[in-house]
Amino acid sequence: MRCAHWRRVPLDLAREAREKSTAPYIDRAVQCQLSAHDEGEHYGLLADVGTYGTALWLRWHETDATELAVLPDCPVTAPGPDGEGCCLFADHAKQHTWEDALEEGSRTS
Repeated sequence: MRCAHWRRVPLDLAREAREKSTAPYIDRAVQCQLSAHDEGEHYGLLADVGTYGTALWLRWHETDATELAVLPDCPVTAPGPDGEGCCLFADHAKQHTWEDALEEGSRTS
């Protein structure tokens, strides 16, 4: 299950993100893409950057300032020949995105 925390993207960071990314627009708010958690840092995906295998993330802590972070993609894939890739960044905490999808699927069946 994905984290339920959202954060508005400050205007100055949205402008900076547009300059750094290849995306035509940047969302005004992002949801934390990590597995459900209440404490620690949150990360919302903003856009891909020009370099292959990296993305631009909005990083925040509930009480701290918000900042941009260019992070390498997580290289881990699900087991099997057609394993789905993780949609997070390298060395993220907790589960990979495909593990969250497996958990959600098992709850609905």
